[in-house]
Amino acid sequence: MLGVKENHPTLRATLEMLLDSPVSTRVPMQRVVEWECGHGRIERRELRCSAVLAGKTKFPGLQQIYRLERERVTKKTGKREVEVEYGISSLSGKEAGPKTLLHLRRGEWKIENQSHYVRDVTYGEDHSQARCGSIPQVMAALRNVAIGLMRGAGQRNIAAATRYYAARPWAALALIGLPATFK
Repeated sequence: MLGVKENHPTLRATLEMLLDSPVSTRVPMQRVVEWECGHGRIERRELRCSAVLAGKTKFPGLQQIYRLERERVTKKTGKREVEVEYGISSLSGKEAGPKTLLHLRRGEWKIENQSHYVRDVTYGEDHSQARCGSIPQVMAALRNVAIGLMRGAGQRNIAAATRYYAARPWAALALIGLPATFK
């Protein structure tokens, strides 16, 4: 699945026309709506998908197009937010219907929350002073390795795990299989 942003204006406009406009009533489409309550808000997610462009674009392997609308209402304030995302998928309708596409797209957010958010908030990656050569990529790779090792060890709270291993370097060495010769 690939989100289509403004950097592909022609494809984006085509998706909007096919999935949003009055033309969309004539486009064969599948749809799923899911509701979720939690964290002080009510969320509605609606995904509409169609195979109308399969084999008709310069994007090889395009099987489906989709429109994902996320609506959130904060219970306390009543504030309403709506996000709309358009995208393409190489999965056919038989391989992945709208419900599967929605769950796959939500799985990508899980990755975002588990990796990028942790790197930014816990490790302050956006405020890093490392900007020369390939140092930023190396540091990002090291952070990813550290996060992966801690998650592999069953740690869910990476900030707490980072503090734990910083205070116990022998435990950190054990994560990579090195024997702790001191305690």
